[in-house]
Amino acid sequence: MSFRPVLLQSGLAGWVFLQRTYDSQMTAFRKAPARQSEAEYFTENIKKASTAADLVADRRLLNVALRAFGLGEDINNRAFIQRILEDGTASPNALANRLTDSRYKALSDAFGFGPEAIPRTQFTALMEEVVDKYWTRSFQAAVGEQDNDTRIALYAQGALAAISGNGGGDTAQWFTAIGDPPLRQLFETAFALPSSFSQIDLDRQLEVFQDKLRSLTGSDRFDQFAEVGPRDRLISRFLAMSQVNSTSSVMSGAATALTLLGAR
Repeated sequence: MSFRPVLLQSGLAGWVFLQRTYDSQMTAFRKAPARQSEAEYFTENIKKASTAADLVADRRLLNVALRAFGLGEDINNRAFIQRILEDGTASPNALANRLTDSRYKALSDAFGFGPEAIPRTQFTALMEEVVDKYWTRSFQAAVGEQDNDTRIALYAQGALAAISGNGGGDTAQWFTAIGDPPLRQLFETAFALPSSFSQIDLDRQLEVFQDKLRSLTGSDRFDQFAEVGPRDRLISRFLAMSQVNSTSSVMSGAATALTLLGAR
């Protein structure tokens, strides 16, 4: 039986435990034979994929590539993924740049199959980074099978730091985060925003996110997430609000049940 991440409980207490035991749990997680086999296959064969068509034609390579960017559900959407890869990201009209989900742009950037680009599959160090992402995302997915809020927190810890360190200006960093589904859920939950919030004008969304973040940390700049403190405050707020929402849902359900019983 392969190792499953250990979560003592959900919420902040469970998060603190996972943080304290993360390294040892990841070490145990990476010993699973099936996962090791997939990672090793990718490392040994990715150089054979010199085009996007080569990559999507090999299901095992594609599986690792997609899971590394949290896109494992697209394993059967080969034509779509091939288009994402072949378009690259240099042109504003590239498909990845026209999608709201920024994970597709990250995927396309990682492999370099766009027009006039040099395929990154030929560079061992760059593909090792993809394998590292595969392990990280696979562990997060395993955590999510037990508690999705903890999965989002674990993902956000790395993603917030990565985006803040990528340059591109404050607004660009914000829009990258807003276009990342797990991070959007983190912000919306932490700031108690309604489900309809995503339907309003994107510039107005940015203003609200910045205002809420300023109230929480004292700054609305995204690059503050390069530091541990602001990341921890946001993630703790997210987990606390998630627990509040969960408790409210349970209480509402109980009240409804009592009302129905009383009506009998």
